[in-house]
Amino acid sequence: MTTQILAPHESMELHEALNFKTLCLAKSKLMQGIVFDQELKDLMQKDVEQSIQAIAELQAVYARAPFQAPVPTNRPTPILN
Repeated sequence: MTTQILAPHESMELHEALNFKTLCLAKSKLMQGIVFDQELKDLMQKDVEQSIQAIAELQAVYARAPFQAPVPTNRPTPILN
């Protein structure tokens, strides 16, 4: 069976989703410290746990991204004037 790789546009969209989910996780984790309602804290903790699981799943798919651009050996000379 052949290994499936993602198309470049799928890789970029997955990258954006992974960044968004990571940002949401950080926000939920940080906001837990300033929330006093226990019910809301419990909901936020559940969101954190689900986000961690979702990020792990997205990372597994992201490993199939086809792009690993080579770093060029020479760089352009900066214009100083």
